[in-house]
Amino acid sequence: MRYITTCLLSLLLTLNACVNANEDQPTKNNVETKTESIKEEMKTPTKLLRHVVLFNFNEAATEDKVQEIERAFAALPSKIPAIHSFEWGLNNSPEGLDKGMTHCFFVTFLSEEDRAIYLPHPDHQEFVKLIGPYVEDVTVVDYWTT
Repeated sequence: MRYITTCLLSLLLTLNACVNANEDQPTKNNVETKTESIKEEMKTPTKLLRHVVLFNFNEAATEDKVQEIERAFAALPSKIPAIHSFEWGLNNSPEGLDKGMTHCFFVTFLSEEDRAIYLPHPDHQEFVKLIGPYVEDVTVVDYWTT
């Protein structure tokens, strides 16, 4: 009887150890979630270089020309791989402090080297020539996110 009790106790302890060991094993879903999280962290650095461009168009800028300029700026990310991300929009601030600036373009780089590629890039320089006759004023601010 003592032998059977000892065997059963050993068996129960072994089963308990197996169950606990399996709880520590990562599941497929946990591994996939952690892998995706790591990939996302690698894609999104902690600091980004922002290049903010504000335009005030002059009287020569027809609605069609302004739309052409909007499309041309929005096309730069597909032409210049150094651009990490891009967005733009129209001013709608109710504060009245825009100084005539109507358009805000937001270009993001991962490094100063990427910005150094962008600024003299032929496609960027072609864009600068396109806007020249139609922009009354431009403001550019670059900063590192914190």
